[in-house]
Amino acid sequence: MDRITAAEVFVAIADRGSMSAAAEALDMSRAMVTRYLAQMENWAEQRLLHRTTRRLSLTPAGEETLARCREMLAIAGQMTRPATERAGMPRGMLRISCAQSLAEDVLAAAVTAYLRRYPETAVDLHIGSQAVNLVEARIDLAIRITNELDPSLIARPLASCASVICAAPSYLAAHGMPRRAQDLATHNCLTYSYFGKSLWQLERAGETLAVPVHGNLSANESTVLLAAAVAGAGIAMQPLYSAAPLLRSGQLVALLPAWQPQVLGIYGVYASRRQMPAILRTMLDFLAERFAADPGWQGAALAGKLSGLT
Repeated sequence: MDRITAAEVFVAIADRGSMSAAAEALDMSRAMVTRYLAQMENWAEQRLLHRTTRRLSLTPAGEETLARCREMLAIAGQMTRPATERAGMPRGMLRISCAQSLAEDVLAAAVTAYLRRYPETAVDLHIGSQAVNLVEARIDLAIRITNELDPSLIARPLASCASVICAAPSYLAAHGMPRRAQDLATHNCLTYSYFGKSLWQLERAGETLAVPVHGNLSANESTVLLAAAVAGAGIAMQPLYSAAPLLRSGQLVALLPAWQPQVLGIYGVYASRRQMPAILRTMLDFLAERFAADPGWQGAALAGKLSGLT
């Protein structure tokens, strides 16, 4: 971890008397402040703070460390940044977390284009659907599809994600076409472990409906459910960006066109604005520009894109 930032965090905790106050002053998540403090104590090989339910106080080792941190920060303040950093040119490694479907369909191409533009950068992609703890997993940026944001993290909106209810012609031939949204409750629905496990939220002209669903197959990765739907296993609710090619080819059929599954936001999520490295800032800008260049990702245009596939 960055020792200068760790020193700033420790000084802020000492000056303000709590980790929450330090987090607010540094525009940093409390989890990140806790992690920096733990690393400081690891480096010192001693406890630096006495912690009680009401207040924090410095140990003798903490008093000594605080003095050294103030000296370090005074010296650091006299140093100039490298020319590349002053110019805002990104460099170094960025660790990004993303769900498999979005990584395959969108992020792989976007990251490739970013790396061509900024040849002194590198990206380490971590693929998985479950939201990880950014601090513990050492993730710099998570691309998340959600309407439930963690208030302790900072989120930049990038795009909107529409979904579609769909099934293979073979499933519909065997089990019939659902005519009403409520009919989904009588079908074999393929459910996603992290979203809509037992209720699918649908909207129609200002009306909302929560349909209870169940089935004999669930998974924690949407691409698995997409493949199962193509094989005729049941009805799936899939991100439109993943299902669109299969809908166009006829391998899947869009169902209940009058009802729109809940639109989710796509966000770039990170832990702190404090001393944001150029590589993180430029990656967020690059992704926002790339999504904005395709109107199919932006809000109201999603409904028109979906209507063309039904």
